[in-house]
Amino acid sequence: MRAVAFCYSNVGDRCLRVLQARGIDISLVVTHRDQPNERLWFQRVSDTAAELCLPFVYAEDLAADDLRAAVAAARPDVIFSFYYRNMIPAAVLELAPGGAFNMHGSLLPKYRGRAPTNWAVLQGEIETGATLHEMVAKPDAGAIIDQLAVPILPDDTGQQVFDKVAVAAEQILWRSLPALLAGTAVRHPNDLAAGSYFSRRTPEDGRIDWSRSAAQVYNLIRAVAPPYPGAFTDIGIHRLVIGSAKRVTTPDIVASADWSLGLNAVENRIIALCGDGGLIEVRQLLAGASALDATALRSLFETHKSQ
Repeated sequence: MRAVAFCYSNVGDRCLRVLQARGIDISLVVTHRDQPNERLWFQRVSDTAAELCLPFVYAEDLAADDLRAAVAAARPDVIFSFYYRNMIPAAVLELAPGGAFNMHGSLLPKYRGRAPTNWAVLQGEIETGATLHEMVAKPDAGAIIDQLAVPILPDDTGQQVFDKVAVAAEQILWRSLPALLAGTAVRHPNDLAAGSYFSRRTPEDGRIDWSRSAAQVYNLIRAVAPPYPGAFTDIGIHRLVIGSAKRVTTPDIVASADWSLGLNAVENRIIALCGDGGLIEVRQLLAGASALDATALRSLFETHKSQ
Protein backbone atom coordinates (compact mmCIF):
# COMPACT_ATOMS: atom_id res chain seq x y z
CA MET A 1 0.00 0.00 0.00
CA ARG A 2 1.24 3.47 -0.90
CA ALA A 3 0.63 6.38 1.47
CA VAL A 4 1.11 10.11 1.69
CA ALA A 5 1.71 11.25 5.26
CA PHE A 6 1.05 14.76 6.56
CA CYS A 7 3.17 14.92 9.73
CA TYR A 8 4.54 17.23 12.38
CA SER A 9 6.01 17.10 15.89
CA ASN A 10 6.74 14.01 17.99
CA VAL A 11 3.53 12.22 17.05
CA GLY A 12 4.37 12.75 13.39
CA ASP A 13 7.88 11.39 13.95
CA ARG A 14 6.76 8.23 15.78
CA CYS A 15 3.81 7.47 13.50
CA LEU A 16 5.93 7.95 10.37
CA ARG A 17 8.36 5.37 11.75
CA VAL A 18 5.46 2.98 12.43
CA LEU A 19 4.27 3.27 8.83
CA GLN A 20 7.70 2.36 7.53
CA ALA A 21 8.13 -0.47 10.05
CA ARG A 22 4.79 -1.92 8.92
CA GLY A 23 5.96 -1.96 5.31
CA ILE A 24 3.92 0.97 4.01
CA ASP A 25 5.35 2.56 0.86
CA ILE A 26 5.50 6.23 1.90
CA SER A 27 5.59 8.07 -1.39
CA LEU A 28 5.50 11.59 0.07
CA VAL A 29 5.74 13.34 3.45
CA VAL A 30 4.21 16.79 3.88
CA THR A 31 5.42 18.70 6.92
CA HIS A 32 5.98 22.25 8.20
CA ARG A 33 8.89 24.62 8.36
CA ASP A 34 10.00 25.82 11.79
CA GLN A 35 8.17 28.92 12.99
CA PRO A 36 10.66 31.73 13.78
CA ASN A 37 8.76 32.76 16.93
CA GLU A 38 8.38 29.24 18.30
CA ARG A 39 10.73 27.35 20.60
CA LEU A 40 11.59 24.06 18.90
CA TRP A 41 11.37 21.41 21.64
CA PHE A 42 9.92 18.62 19.52
CA GLN A 43 11.18 16.40 16.73
CA ARG A 44 11.48 17.84 13.22
CA VAL A 45 9.64 15.53 10.85
CA SER A 46 11.82 16.82 8.00
CA ASP A 47 14.80 15.31 9.85
CA THR A 48 12.90 12.04 10.31
CA ALA A 49 12.00 11.88 6.63
CA ALA A 50 15.60 12.57 5.62
CA GLU A 51 16.83 9.85 7.99
CA LEU A 52 14.35 7.35 6.53
CA CYS A 53 15.16 8.43 2.95
CA LEU A 54 11.60 9.59 2.30
CA PRO A 55 10.70 12.42 -0.08
CA PHE A 56 9.22 15.41 1.73
CA VAL A 57 7.92 18.90 1.03
CA TYR A 58 7.06 21.85 3.25
CA ALA A 59 3.43 22.90 3.24
CA GLU A 60 4.44 26.56 3.48
CA ASP A 61 6.18 26.31 0.10
CA LEU A 62 3.11 25.13 -1.81
CA ALA A 63 -0.03 26.87 -3.00
CA ALA A 64 -3.25 24.85 -2.70
CA ASP A 65 -3.13 23.69 -6.35
CA ASP A 66 0.54 22.77 -6.04
CA LEU A 67 -0.13 20.71 -2.92
CA ARG A 68 -2.88 18.80 -4.66
CA ALA A 69 -0.63 18.20 -7.65
CA ALA A 70 2.19 16.92 -5.44
CA VAL A 71 -0.12 14.49 -3.64
CA ALA A 72 -1.67 13.35 -6.90
CA ALA A 73 1.79 12.65 -8.33
CA ALA A 74 2.54 10.48 -5.28
CA ARG A 75 -0.52 8.31 -6.14
CA PRO A 76 -1.55 7.42 -2.57
CA ASP A 77 -3.85 4.55 -1.74
CA VAL A 78 -4.35 6.16 1.68
CA ILE A 79 -3.56 9.48 3.32
CA PHE A 80 -2.49 9.84 6.94
CA SER A 81 -2.33 12.94 9.10
CA PHE A 82 -0.29 12.91 12.30
CA TYR A 83 -0.37 16.24 14.17
CA TYR A 84 -0.27 18.18 10.92
CA ARG A 85 -1.24 21.77 11.71
CA ASN A 86 -3.42 22.64 8.70
CA MET A 87 -6.78 21.42 7.54
CA ILE A 88 -6.15 19.18 4.54
CA PRO A 89 -8.46 20.27 1.69
CA ALA A 90 -11.21 17.89 0.62
CA ALA A 91 -9.79 18.02 -2.92
CA VAL A 92 -6.61 16.43 -1.54
CA LEU A 93 -8.34 13.87 0.67
CA GLU A 94 -10.34 12.55 -2.27
CA LEU A 95 -7.11 11.53 -4.04
CA ALA A 96 -6.78 8.48 -1.77
CA PRO A 97 -9.21 5.71 -2.78
CA GLY A 98 -8.52 3.82 0.45
CA GLY A 99 -9.48 6.76 2.64
CA ALA A 100 -7.76 9.32 4.85
CA PHE A 101 -7.02 8.88 8.56
CA ASN A 102 -5.97 11.32 11.27
CA MET A 103 -4.37 10.78 14.68
CA HIS A 104 -5.89 13.18 17.20
CA GLY A 105 -4.53 13.83 20.68
CA SER A 106 -7.66 13.23 22.74
CA LEU A 107 -10.37 10.67 23.36
CA LEU A 108 -12.81 11.77 20.70
CA PRO A 109 -15.43 13.12 20.65
CA LYS A 110 -13.99 15.05 23.62
CA TYR A 111 -11.51 17.86 22.93
CA ARG A 112 -11.91 18.16 19.20
CA GLY A 113 -9.93 21.02 17.71
CA ARG A 114 -6.59 22.57 18.64
CA ALA A 115 -4.18 21.93 21.53
CA PRO A 116 -6.24 19.05 22.94
CA THR A 117 -3.59 17.91 25.43
CA ASN A 118 -3.16 21.37 26.94
CA TRP A 119 -6.90 21.91 27.15
CA ALA A 120 -7.42 18.56 28.90
CA VAL A 121 -4.85 19.43 31.58
CA LEU A 122 -6.26 22.94 31.98
CA GLN A 123 -9.78 21.55 32.46
CA GLY A 124 -8.59 19.24 35.23
CA GLU A 125 -9.20 15.97 33.38
CA ILE A 126 -7.78 12.78 34.91
CA GLU A 127 -7.29 11.08 31.55
CA THR A 128 -6.96 11.81 27.86
CA GLY A 129 -5.50 9.79 25.01
CA ALA A 130 -5.12 9.42 21.27
CA THR A 131 -7.70 8.56 18.63
CA LEU A 132 -7.25 7.31 15.07
CA HIS A 133 -10.24 8.35 12.99
CA GLU A 134 -11.40 8.83 9.43
CA MET A 135 -10.95 12.29 7.99
CA VAL A 136 -13.99 14.18 6.72
CA ALA A 137 -14.58 17.83 5.85
CA LYS A 138 -15.42 18.76 9.46
CA PRO A 139 -12.43 18.64 11.84
CA ASP A 140 -12.07 15.56 14.06
CA ALA A 141 -15.55 14.39 13.09
CA GLY A 142 -14.98 11.16 11.17
CA ALA A 143 -15.69 7.64 12.38
CA ILE A 144 -13.34 6.32 15.06
CA ILE A 145 -11.01 3.45 14.15
CA ASP A 146 -9.26 3.03 17.51
CA GLN A 147 -8.33 4.96 20.62
CA LEU A 148 -6.24 4.49 23.75
CA ALA A 149 -6.48 6.34 27.08
CA VAL A 150 -3.58 7.63 29.16
CA PRO A 151 -3.76 9.00 32.73
CA ILE A 152 -3.26 12.63 33.67
CA LEU A 153 -1.71 12.62 37.12
CA PRO A 154 -2.37 15.54 39.50
CA ASP A 155 1.00 17.19 38.88
CA ASP A 156 1.54 16.26 35.23
CA THR A 157 2.50 19.12 32.94
CA GLY A 158 1.22 19.59 29.42
CA GLN A 159 4.46 18.25 27.98
CA GLN A 160 4.41 15.14 30.18
CA VAL A 161 0.90 14.34 29.05
CA PHE A 162 1.82 15.05 25.43
CA ASP A 163 4.66 12.53 25.73
CA LYS A 164 2.17 9.90 26.95
CA VAL A 165 -0.18 10.71 24.09
CA ALA A 166 2.67 10.27 21.58
CA VAL A 167 3.29 6.75 22.92
CA ALA A 168 -0.43 5.98 22.77
CA ALA A 169 -0.56 7.20 19.16
CA GLU A 170 2.31 4.90 18.21
CA GLN A 171 0.60 1.91 19.84
CA ILE A 172 -2.76 2.64 18.20
CA LEU A 173 -1.30 2.97 14.73
CA TRP A 174 0.81 -0.18 15.12
CA ARG A 175 -2.15 -2.34 16.12
CA SER A 176 -4.62 -0.74 13.69
CA LEU A 177 -2.62 -0.88 10.47
CA PRO A 178 -3.13 -4.59 9.66
CA ALA A 179 -6.91 -4.19 9.65
CA LEU A 180 -6.68 -0.92 7.72
CA LEU A 181 -4.50 -2.59 5.09
CA ALA A 182 -6.87 -5.56 4.87
CA GLY A 183 -9.92 -3.31 4.60
CA THR A 184 -11.48 -4.89 7.70
CA ALA A 185 -11.08 -2.05 10.21
CA VAL A 186 -14.26 -1.50 12.21
CA ARG A 187 -15.66 2.04 12.28
CA HIS A 188 -17.15 3.32 15.55
CA PRO A 189 -19.50 6.30 15.84
CA ASN A 190 -17.98 9.67 16.71
CA ASP A 191 -20.91 11.29 18.50
CA LEU A 192 -20.07 14.98 18.33
CA ALA A 193 -23.05 15.92 20.51
CA ALA A 194 -21.43 13.99 23.37
CA GLY A 195 -18.09 15.72 22.99
CA SER A 196 -16.49 19.16 23.01
CA TYR A 197 -14.56 21.47 20.72
CA PHE A 198 -11.71 23.81 21.73
CA SER A 199 -9.97 26.45 19.64
CA ARG A 200 -6.29 27.21 19.22
CA ARG A 201 -4.55 28.63 22.29
CA THR A 202 -2.47 31.80 22.11
CA PRO A 203 0.26 33.02 24.49
CA GLU A 204 -2.17 35.62 25.89
CA ASP A 205 -4.39 32.76 27.09
CA GLY A 206 -1.65 32.06 29.63
CA ARG A 207 -2.43 35.21 31.65
CA ILE A 208 -3.26 34.19 35.22
CA ASP A 209 -6.46 35.41 36.86
CA TRP A 210 -5.53 35.20 40.54
CA SER A 211 -9.18 35.61 41.58
CA ARG A 212 -9.82 32.06 40.40
CA SER A 213 -9.40 29.01 42.61
CA ALA A 214 -6.00 27.52 43.36
CA ALA A 215 -6.99 24.38 41.45
CA GLN A 216 -7.88 26.40 38.34
CA VAL A 217 -4.70 28.48 38.51
CA TYR A 218 -2.53 25.43 39.07
CA ASN A 219 -4.13 23.60 36.14
CA LEU A 220 -3.31 26.55 33.90
CA ILE A 221 0.28 26.69 35.14
CA ARG A 222 0.96 23.02 34.46
CA ALA A 223 -1.02 22.96 31.20
CA VAL A 224 1.18 25.59 29.55
CA ALA A 225 4.41 25.19 31.52
CA PRO A 226 7.64 25.41 29.47
CA PRO A 227 8.44 24.37 26.79
CA TYR A 228 5.01 25.87 26.07
CA PRO A 229 4.81 29.69 26.46
CA GLY A 230 3.96 29.47 30.17
CA ALA A 231 1.39 30.99 32.52
CA PHE A 232 2.28 34.56 33.39
CA THR A 233 1.47 37.59 35.49
CA ASP A 234 2.63 41.19 35.18
CA ILE A 235 4.20 43.45 37.78
CA GLY A 236 4.31 46.87 36.19
CA ILE A 237 6.21 46.52 32.94
CA HIS A 238 7.72 43.20 33.98
CA ARG A 239 6.19 39.96 32.70
CA LEU A 240 6.82 37.02 35.02
CA VAL A 241 6.36 33.47 33.76
CA ILE A 242 5.83 30.60 36.17
CA GLY A 243 8.11 27.78 35.03
CA SER A 244 7.04 25.30 37.70
CA ALA A 245 4.87 25.27 40.80
CA LYS A 246 3.23 23.04 43.37
CA ARG A 247 -0.05 23.21 45.28
CA VAL A 248 0.39 23.88 48.99
CA THR A 249 -1.76 21.16 50.53
CA THR A 250 -0.05 20.79 53.91
CA PRO A 251 -0.39 23.17 56.88
CA ASP A 252 3.28 24.19 56.83
CA ILE A 253 2.27 27.67 55.72
CA VAL A 254 -0.88 29.72 56.28
CA ALA A 255 -1.85 32.82 54.36
CA SER A 256 -1.29 36.07 56.24
CA ALA A 257 -3.77 38.93 56.31
CA ASP A 258 -1.24 41.27 54.71
CA TRP A 259 -0.69 39.05 51.68
CA SER A 260 -1.84 40.24 48.28
CA LEU A 261 -3.79 38.22 45.78
CA GLY A 262 -1.19 36.70 43.47
CA LEU A 263 2.55 36.48 44.12
CA ASN A 264 4.03 37.02 47.57
CA ALA A 265 7.64 36.82 48.75
CA VAL A 266 7.47 34.87 52.01
CA GLU A 267 10.89 34.53 53.64
CA ASN A 268 12.80 32.45 51.08
CA ARG A 269 9.73 31.18 49.24
CA ILE A 270 7.42 32.55 46.57
CA ILE A 271 3.81 31.81 47.47
CA ALA A 272 0.78 32.71 45.35
CA LEU A 273 -2.55 33.43 47.01
CA CYS A 274 -5.61 32.56 44.90
CA GLY A 275 -9.20 33.73 45.03
CA ASP A 276 -10.47 30.82 47.11
CA GLY A 277 -7.72 31.23 49.69
CA GLY A 278 -5.74 28.33 48.24
CA LEU A 279 -1.98 28.59 47.96
CA ILE A 280 0.52 27.68 45.26
CA GLU A 281 4.26 27.59 45.82
CA VAL A 282 6.14 28.90 42.80
CA ARG A 283 9.31 26.91 42.34
CA GLN A 284 10.57 28.63 39.21
CA LEU A 285 9.74 32.23 38.34
CA LEU A 286 11.18 33.64 35.15
CA ALA A 287 11.65 37.21 33.98
CA GLY A 288 12.84 36.74 30.43
CA ALA A 289 15.80 34.39 30.63
CA SER A 290 16.47 35.19 34.31
CA ALA A 291 15.14 33.22 37.26
CA LEU A 292 13.88 35.22 40.25
CA ASP A 293 14.05 34.04 43.84
CA ALA A 294 12.05 35.49 46.74
CA THR A 295 14.64 38.21 47.38
CA ALA A 296 14.59 39.34 43.75
CA LEU A 297 10.79 39.31 43.72
CA ARG A 298 10.68 41.40 46.90
CA SER A 299 13.04 43.91 45.29
CA LEU A 300 10.85 44.02 42.19
CA PHE A 301 7.78 44.79 44.32
CA GLU A 302 9.61 47.61 46.08
CA THR A 303 10.82 49.10 42.79
CA HIS A 304 7.29 48.98 41.35
CA LYS A 305 5.81 50.70 44.43
CA SER A 306 8.33 53.53 44.21
CA GLN A 307 7.58 54.30 40.57
